Amino acid sequence: MSSPAKVLFGFHAVGVRLKTAPQTVLEVFFEPTRRDARMRQFLERAREAGVRLIEADALRIARLAGSHGHQGVAARVQPLPAARSLDDLLDQVQGPPLLLVLDGVTDPHNLGACLRVADGAGAHAVIAPKDHAVGLNATVAKVASGAAETVPYFMVTNLARTLGELKERNIWCLGTSDDAPRTLFQADLKGPVALVLGAEGPGMRQLTRKSCDELVSIPMRGAVESLNVSVASGICLYEALRQRS
Repeated sequence: MSSPAKVLFGFHAVGVRLKTAPQTVLEVFFEPTRRDARMRQFLERAREAGVRLIEADALRIARLAGSHGHQGVAARVQPLPAARSLDDLLDQVQGPPLLLVLDGVTDPHNLGACLRVADGAGAHAVIAPKDHAVGLNATVAKVASGAAETVPYFMVTNLARTLGELKERNIWCLGTSDDAPRTLFQADLKGPVALVLGAEGPGMRQLTRKSCDELVSIPMRGAVESLNVSVASGICLYEALRQRS
């Protein structure tokens, strides 16, 4: 039995699927009243891919997408093959792994932004617990601007156990905390590393915190006490990228 179709919406999310796996795109719905250059280029790509195009008004697309932020574009697609296991992925990584671990991120906009920055920095995967976390949905895919299609996202049953398994692979588990004695910029991120971040506000759960090899802080010079988790992820991942360049 084939898996049920899912919906992607927005130029980036649908465009990346057309580029990377056009055979999985069943049909594309578009708003014919939008005739700007971006829409023309998008439709040209869809026609080149041989995808069925369906004219639809904004309300119909919003109902399909579950959001009014669809930019006049939505697509019904077949799910991509399930991502291989985290162990299989790590077995095939060339060079030192770079992982992003998110504990307690429940906002799809935050997860989408984290996936986008993970893709940009070249992270090999994003890991989150099955509980206290948001899954991959259409909003996440829209905000991720295509990164939800390119960055493996693993939801694990027991995050503390997974961190223990990463340590067995000699992957340094580096957590972020406001009260850590050392800063991120004093840490060595050139080797195998998993950057562990909690949601804005509550931060990491206590067991996750205890499971980290080391805690570091992101220096804060202004009046605010913390950063949005996607911003903090970007700072951490790009510091790792800088050190590895």
